[in-house]
Amino acid sequence: MALRKLKPRTNGTRHATVPDFAEITTDKPEKSLLVRIKRTGGRNNKGRITTRHRGGGHRKLYRIIDFKRNRLDVNGVVKTIEYDPNRNCRIALVHYEDGQKGYILAAKGLSVGDKIVSASETCEPNVGNSMKLKNIPQGLNIHNVELHAGKGGQIARSAGAFVRLMAIDGKYAIILMPSGELRRVHKECRATIGEVGNQEFALRSYGKAGRRRWLGRRPHVRGNAMNPIAHPLGGGEGHSNGGRQHCSPSGVLAKGFKTRKRSNPTSKYIIRRRKKK
Repeated sequence: MALRKLKPRTNGTRHATVPDFAEITTDKPEKSLLVRIKRTGGRNNKGRITTRHRGGGHRKLYRIIDFKRNRLDVNGVVKTIEYDPNRNCRIALVHYEDGQKGYILAAKGLSVGDKIVSASETCEPNVGNSMKLKNIPQGLNIHNVELHAGKGGQIARSAGAFVRLMAIDGKYAIILMPSGELRRVHKECRATIGEVGNQEFALRSYGKAGRRRWLGRRPHVRGNAMNPIAHPLGGGEGHSNGGRQHCSPSGVLAKGFKTRKRSNPTSKYIIRRRKKK
């Protein structure tokens, strides 16, 4: 994917960049893999806002993605590369030999006509193929990695993300996370070869607030610009916080507050914590 800079005909297009969508092969998704999703607008079942700055946006349908890749030893062919409004990477429609269809995350280098397979044991380590971690050659970049065997991929699913398989140690595989964290994952978990495509996604420039509203993002107002009744940082003379640390409207600290539990049972799988900034 490449970014296309718009001509500065208006203030909204002066600094805006948009994808050229050159890799997209069709604008008509597979109807059998579409479902409607409920839009909450950030409200809970009592109608109260629990997540701010959400609401509105263009209507969209959810594409059912095969994160489990559990159609074993059945060859498939990539038919289309499509845009997915629910995620920042592209998706690929795969037609399998048994007549089934499914969407998978489009890996970097995956194109129409490529053959992929989800192997029960081993297969060629080509881009898009899925195997258990114990059967993947060490040192390869992988994505859509499971944390629990059979649950489906949970790690490295966003645009440009990948995990590196470092070694196999006993019944665990050692992987290097995008954050720099080094951790163990059971070697029976599955992963897909390659990196997630659409790496330039983070380089785009929206250009105007309206493009954020199309995505369902409402305005984000600073706390110290509010009144004292609306936020703990509100009020005062000028743009001051009154000596208080940055926090949420409910008073939860925003910086330096560790959210991971000391007794988290998964801490034993972490070999090295993520890099500190």
